[in-house]
Amino acid sequence: MTLAPYACDPAQTRGRRYPEAPAPTRSAYQRDRDRIVHSTAFRRLVYKTQVFLNHEGDLFRTRLTHSLEVAQLGRSVARSLHLDEDLVEAIALAHDLGHTPFGHAGQDVLNECMRPYGGFEHNLQSLRVVDHLEARYPEFDGINLCFETREGILKHCSLANAQILEAQEPNGVGRRFIDGQRPSLEAQLCNLTDEIAYNAHDIDDGVRSGLISMEQLAEVSLFAHHHQQALREHPHLAAASNQRRLLYETIRRMLSAQVYDLIAHSSALLQAAAPTCVDDVRRLPPLLAFSEDMRQQSRALKRFLFGNLYRHPQVQQKRAKATQMLRELFAAYMAEPQTLPVGHAPATHALGDAVGVARSVADYIAGMTDRFAAREHERLTGQRLLD
Repeated sequence: MTLAPYACDPAQTRGRRYPEAPAPTRSAYQRDRDRIVHSTAFRRLVYKTQVFLNHEGDLFRTRLTHSLEVAQLGRSVARSLHLDEDLVEAIALAHDLGHTPFGHAGQDVLNECMRPYGGFEHNLQSLRVVDHLEARYPEFDGINLCFETREGILKHCSLANAQILEAQEPNGVGRRFIDGQRPSLEAQLCNLTDEIAYNAHDIDDGVRSGLISMEQLAEVSLFAHHHQQALREHPHLAAASNQRRLLYETIRRMLSAQVYDLIAHSSALLQAAAPTCVDDVRRLPPLLAFSEDMRQQSRALKRFLFGNLYRHPQVQQKRAKATQMLRELFAAYMAEPQTLPVGHAPATHALGDAVGVARSVADYIAGMTDRFAAREHERLTGQRLLD
């Protein structure tokens, strides 16, 4: 496929932190994708919560399946817009590598625990994973990804942390947050396909769990329109035995509508702005977006999911237990950091550095899967909080 002039060209990458010779059979971004897939952090995503805890059911989404869905959607849109599909896939597969066990509950409690020590941001942690925490190569830490992949992984970053990154890596991935610029179109695309994937799979998992119903969703315009359309074209789906098929067909149509809207509206924005290179993209306002109507429909769906699924009493009950678990794990390791496993424990001479110790503890906890965190908490406290 011919890349658009405003796409990221792997032959023109801004490079890696540690120079490496090009691979003979793969582009720079294909190589990044492969390194991510083979990383330890990527494998752990299979046992990390999306909405429902890992042990609650085999068919609910995890961070891994979510990342795969984002990658699939991203590649489809990238192909239509003549962006680099491999870079989109690499960013999509890596964007949640720094996510904690127990979903957003884990992120919130780690940020609370780390507040005196610099805080915790899961996007920054994802960058930290690929830059420092993966230990796979003899001469450097991390997996040495290209600038463009790392830039896309760092979706959000506070100004304070961006300034720290800039001091460590001048004109690096933190710079755009200081200058108020945008990332590549491939990175912008991953942010939007992340949203599309959330909207779809959280409906599916929410209905499957019984916490929300299609009757409730019929009040949400984005769902209702495609639900009614599916029934008009396939009346037999109204039967009780076909409700699962009806849900799938509705979600499939929702996904297609959002993808086609994104492609059409973004194409119009790109034509109007006429960027000639990636640097133009960075200086311009966001060039990939939904139409205003689709954006409002997506927001309404998010409000529904927030109020009816993410804040459902059953989800909140599990969230409270997960919060207690991680808070007590953090306190236990801070009290005895030397008990952290080899490779995670601070060096003996660094035990007096409270900030460094706390960051080592946060790195270790953030890397845990749901079930490992539960087992470790039970080992340390004698309590079994999750059945």
